[in-house]
Amino acid sequence: MNAPEKLAIPSLQDRVSPEEWQVRTDLAACYRLVAQFGWSDLIFTHITARVPGTDDQFLINPYGLMFDEITASSLVKIDLDGNKLDESPFPVNPAGFTIHSAIHAVRHDALCVLHTHSVNGVAVSAQKAGLLPLSQQSIFVLSSLAYHGYEGVALNADEKPRLVADLGAKSFLMLRNHGLLTLGPTIADAFLNMYVFEAACMIQVRAQAGGGELIPIPDAIIEGAQKQAKAVTKAQGGMLAWPGLLRRLDRIDPSYRT
Repeated sequence: MNAPEKLAIPSLQDRVSPEEWQVRTDLAACYRLVAQFGWSDLIFTHITARVPGTDDQFLINPYGLMFDEITASSLVKIDLDGNKLDESPFPVNPAGFTIHSAIHAVRHDALCVLHTHSVNGVAVSAQKAGLLPLSQQSIFVLSSLAYHGYEGVALNADEKPRLVADLGAKSFLMLRNHGLLTLGPTIADAFLNMYVFEAACMIQVRAQAGGGELIPIPDAIIEGAQKQAKAVTKAQGGMLAWPGLLRRLDRIDPSYRT
């Protein structure tokens, strides 16, 4: 049986600024990591990053590529109106554009927006009480968590103002009956936030499945979670773990850098 052909995507490294290339490389790495951790939903979720030096341009996945195929050069550059700004042969998922463009338009503090449809995340999003204070991971999420009600597949631009109003200034958003979303000032921060969010949801589902009485964490501890998070990460946020995550990817397949 013949081996499948690899995608031939010309490198953009010499056609974009060094700053944009770095963001492209980190975003491609983030897609690969999401696939590696089992959070992808085939091709149907999205991670976006703002193009450095712009307020209205961001990078998104080429619709049709699996997350473990995405490279720095394959990412598609679009504006807030959904127009492609490069010669990419790939389309963009309109639902991804609706959600991410809405957030990037108002949250200029967030370089990266990461959205998943993980099984554990959707399971908890369908629970009326949402995320419960059951684990150490949960306190970091609960200290900056918002909720947005389900309005169907995110194709309607009229949903944008309600989405951003519900998100406010928070870093974690639970999309009811839909999935999880995190923001970060760096791609590494958005990834770490999603790692903690996903872990909190997984622990909750497993704790509930155990059938025993659950022990909630007091509100006073949740209120101090942000300060504790800075102490644990030495005020580096996701950047503390990011180099190690890239080394892991490089050992497996460094093609995300192309």
